[in-house]
Order: sequence, then structure tokens, then C-alpha cells
Amino acid sequence: MASVSRPREAAEQVARAPRARMTGAQRRLQLIEVARGLFAERGFEGTSIEEIAQRAGVSKPIVYEHFGGKEGLYAVVVDREMETLLEMVTSSLSNNRSLYRIQQVALALLTYMEERPDGFAILVRGESTGEGVDGHTRYGSLLNDAISQVEHILAGDFERRGFDPSLAPLYAQALVGMVSVTAQWWLDVREPSKEVVAAHLVNLCWNGLTGLDAEPVLVGPDNQPPAATPEAVPTDASSEAPSGESSVAPGSSA
Repeated sequence: MASVSRPREAAEQVARAPRARMTGAQRRLQLIEVARGLFAERGFEGTSIEEIAQRAGVSKPIVYEHFGGKEGLYAVVVDREMETLLEMVTSSLSNNRSLYRIQQVALALLTYMEERPDGFAILVRGESTGEGVDGHTRYGSLLNDAISQVEHILAGDFERRGFDPSLAPLYAQALVGMVSVTAQWWLDVREPSKEVVAAHLVNLCWNGLTGLDAEPVLVGPDNQPPAATPEAVPTDASSEAPSGESSVAPGSSA
């Protein structure tokens, strides 16, 4: 299974050292990681600066010095999560063949959720700080970006196959929505493995696209499309037999 490219975890560079030995950059990263866990666990409203400082082992003024307040810290956490996820998804959508791109997008989202469940929880929680920072809106924006790129890919594919390219937005919404919803389900159950889930998503997406009907229609209870209504055949009034008379021509047998 191909690997998913992603930015190096800056948090891994945070030194596990006593307070006096931490640089300003290391302290900032530590506070971001601590805040990410608390925001994911308790939400924006349920988390306090005092609790963040206590868990990080610093005083409240240190947190204010780095971020100006809880709103500023939350904004940084959301921005970092969006940057991480966006880089993973967009790198998966570029410079690859269509089948591989679908696979890598599914795997990128699953990998992000597996490695950063706290960050994903913040993005989909839907909380707002009242100052324009809304993780759910940002996640929705990311999905829209992915939909736009998938739409572009499908439009070109549809044109080559003689399908209506104006339907590409519909299929892009369906594909990205299917991957996103399935990924959220998988985050709760964590089985089967993300590689197996990605493979099955690709199986459904790719084989479904391969066997598309150019003009699909709804079917009836018998799984057959409704029969076309026959057009009325115009009749010649002069050829109609009078009421009560036979329409059989003279001399012919009935």
C-alpha cells in the first residue's frame, strides 16, 4: 500500500525538557498540543486558560504572552489542523492517475483522523469563538476544495467517455461525501484497518464510475425501467367502418 505524504509533525520536535530549558518556540508548540487535547475533549467553552496552563506546567501569563487569550490559541489550533489536513489531501490529488488519486484521498483523510483524532474532533465539532473562528466551517471549506478538484477530474473523464460533463458536480459531491462520512464512522470503530477501508472505498468509487450508465433512470418494483408510453397512432376517419358494419373488405375472408 502506498504511503501518504504529510507534513512532519512539529509537535514531535518539542523537547521533553524542564521548563527552564524550553525555548520560546518549544513552549509555544507544547501549549498548542496541550490546548488541542483539551479543546477536543471539552470544547472551546469548556476549556479555560487556567486549565491549559496547569496541564502545561506554566503560569497563565505565559499562555497570554504567546497567544493573547483563549480565542487566539483556539484560532492557532484550528489553523494548524487545517494546514495539516489540507496538505495531506491536496498532495494526494495532484500528479497521480485517477484511480491512485481516489485511493490516496481516502487514505489521507483516514490517516489524518487516525494520527490526529483530537484535531479532527475540533474541526467537526462546529464551535465558534464568537470572533469568526469556526472549525466546522473550515472543515466544510476543505471538503468544498476537494469537491472542486474531484469535479474537475470527473468533468474531463466524462467528456472523454461521451457523458454529460455538467453532471460532474453531482458525482463529485457524492464521492467526497461518501469518503468523508465513512471516515467519520471508521474513527469510532477503528476496524478494519484504514488500508482495508480505503481499498473498499476505492472499489466502490472506481468500479461504480467505470460502469456508469450515461442516462440512468428510476426503475419500478420489478427492477425494470418504466415502459415508454406509446404514442397515439393517428387514424384516417374515411377508412373507419360505420357503426355496426364490418371493416373487412368485400370478398375477403373474416
